[in-house]
Amino acid sequence: MNTTHALHDLGQSLWLDNISRAMLDDGTLRRYIDEFSITGLTSNPTIFDAAIGDTAAYDVGIRTKAAAGKSGETLFTELALEDLRRAADLFRPVHDATDGVDGWVSMEVSPLLAGDTAGTIAAARRVHGQADRPNLYVKIPGTAAGVPAIEQSIFDGVPINVTLLFSREQYLAAAEAYLRGLERRIAAGRDPRIASVASLFVSRWDKAAGADAPAQLRNRLGIAIAGRTYRAYRELLASPRWRKLAASGARPQRLLWASTGTKDPGAPDTLYVAALAAPDTIDTMPEKTLRALAALPRLDGVMAEDGGDAETVLAAFAAAGIDTQALAERLQREGTDAFVTSWNQLLGRIADKSRALAHAG
Repeated sequence: MNTTHALHDLGQSLWLDNISRAMLDDGTLRRYIDEFSITGLTSNPTIFDAAIGDTAAYDVGIRTKAAAGKSGETLFTELALEDLRRAADLFRPVHDATDGVDGWVSMEVSPLLAGDTAGTIAAARRVHGQADRPNLYVKIPGTAAGVPAIEQSIFDGVPINVTLLFSREQYLAAAEAYLRGLERRIAAGRDPRIASVASLFVSRWDKAAGADAPAQLRNRLGIAIAGRTYRAYRELLASPRWRKLAASGARPQRLLWASTGTKDPGAPDTLYVAALAAPDTIDTMPEKTLRALAALPRLDGVMAEDGGDAETVLAAFAAAGIDTQALAERLQREGTDAFVTSWNQLLGRIADKSRALAHAG
């Protein structure tokens, strides 16, 4: 049994933080499912920008759709959903076997809507309907404007992957939005079984702390933030409020570890994924990290439900002058800005390809 299978048996879902038409066509995703227990995947504008820009795999689709008068976000959404439907169908047996707990793929709403609550709600409905798959999450950022959009989307029956969370406080705001959406559904006589995950970004913490972190604390901030958040997650699932919802048939909003590829070239590729082994969670990782995890001889232990030494480590960072609350807010802004940059670059690349392919054809 390799380490990926051991984590699966522990109760942690392993998802791939990547998608491309090439990996669907050549059977790579199928092999990851069979060999490494991959049971879902995530996507974002940066991933699609690389997939579309670096290969000719999408050229036929771009040419055909452009010739039909499609462009910009409309053209991209169709391309992305073609891939994501295929991936969703590969994961459908897992989705059915787990009664909808696992086997999901994710599609981002436009990052340009990060500050637009009403626009995000409308886009989430549109993407959900266009996807036409029961196992596709719509990704909404856990920003101030995103939180009410999450609540309304859950009430509307749209499965949501809350993205760009960087702290316990941001996670709890997203979790509260999920609970309110479910409570409103129950009050309205609707089915509360609407799925959601909350994605906490981990490795970006250590990259952001960088030289400001004392040597003995290097690469420990992201894991400590994750430990603190995991404790809040377990406490929420044990709360009377959640038990009442669960008794009505609601499902937990699962905590997902995102950004788990190691940024420090001097650290092991498995630094984060090994530390974040925890039941009832999801770890979404890039291919390099997945392969390194599969080659790991064993797991060193399971994440403590109480967060382990997280608070001690975070106190040491505070003593070193690192304000984690301010840094969390900065990381969320920077993450949003980075996705906007990738989005604009992606749409520009598609426009350039559309023109080049029209002239070539």
